[in-house]
Amino acid sequence: MKEFVISEAKAETAVLVGLITQQQDEAKTKEYLDELEFLADTAGAVTIKRFTQKVQGPSQVTYVGKGKLEEIRQYIKQQEDLDEPVGMVIFDDELSAKQIRNIEAELKVKILDRTSLILDIFAMRAQTAEAKTQVELAQYRYMLPRLQRLWTHLERQGGGSGSGGGKGSVGLRGPGETQLEMDQRIIRQRISLLKERLEEIDRQKTTQRKNRGRLIRVALVGYTNVGKSTMMNLLAKSDVFAENKLFATLDTTVRKMVIDNLPFLLADTVGFIRKLPTDLVDSFKSTLDEVREADLLVHVVDISHPDFEEQITVVEKTLGDLGCADKPSMLVFNKIDAYTWTPQDEDDLTPPTRENISLDSLKKTWMAKMQGDCLFISAKQKENIDELREVLYQKVRELHVQKYPYNDFLYQVEE
Repeated sequence: MKEFVISEAKAETAVLVGLITQQQDEAKTKEYLDELEFLADTAGAVTIKRFTQKVQGPSQVTYVGKGKLEEIRQYIKQQEDLDEPVGMVIFDDELSAKQIRNIEAELKVKILDRTSLILDIFAMRAQTAEAKTQVELAQYRYMLPRLQRLWTHLERQGGGSGSGGGKGSVGLRGPGETQLEMDQRIIRQRISLLKERLEEIDRQKTTQRKNRGRLIRVALVGYTNVGKSTMMNLLAKSDVFAENKLFATLDTTVRKMVIDNLPFLLADTVGFIRKLPTDLVDSFKSTLDEVREADLLVHVVDISHPDFEEQITVVEKTLGDLGCADKPSMLVFNKIDAYTWTPQDEDDLTPPTRENISLDSLKKTWMAKMQGDCLFISAKQKENIDELREVLYQKVRELHVQKYPYNDFLYQVEE
């Protein structure tokens, strides 16, 4: 199905809208909009303008206030007068059907929220039958409560034989309501069918996982676009698609690795993101089972990202939601080749900040905190990869001995 599909032939222009609240200050809103712009770019849209508003919370009617909405409308009109029309307005939070309907009526352009944008990207990235089914299920779940806005152009008609030709309540139904009910029923049936299809895929995958034998499973997890696929290609010598775009990888890829005669399975999983739609997490259950069933989680972090600490928190929270918080894990800080920092002057007495702490200082801080479960690498430049392999070997060997204490033939070569 198509839902907000962005044309790749000609990049559409986009306007972004976010809120500054007590829970989300101006700096945080800027970070969220930076990420939203990256999402828009990944989907093929070019951001030309941002709007923010300081409020207590989002308006239940139009998300932003009337004045801000009018300001956005005037900007859209101005762009039309310049023959540079705005293709869409993207809001940084999930919108209700009522909000979308009211905003569309005022701005008269395509309206997307963060969730629909992510779903659009997932639809573009899905390659396998499983991923396509998962995306379609998430799209229908998103659409169902918002379906009514698609029928606002059909007015409900009053009673009498002219409106339906029947008696009682049937004669009072307008064509919009009838069509809405029909579409809701069709979508619910489609959702049930997709769920059944995914359950069958999940059963097949469960059987496949059971047939993998006595091998420790290692899963690469992390925020989207931190370099998991590049790391996977480097370690497993595979050809997983890697690109500097969000959600470049949707399908879980599993490869068998051998380090010093010790075999294990390495899985590359879909990246997490802030405000990840719940329906998306539910739809990708079978994919995330690779994370649930892993013996070791390798949490990959982009050290060059200015807000990597919050990305770590987001991933840890998502892992907690999946019931994986207590699994053995290690942090791998990737992209050290892209790390930049601003040194303080000798006379500068202001407290150290994220921007003026050197990489060496960060290493000492994180190394001390993680007690050896923390590494710094560059998958792109192949820096410190030997150390990563050695640490992986030690951890996998330890887990193998714990899980399969009588299966020690793997280590006879070393002895």
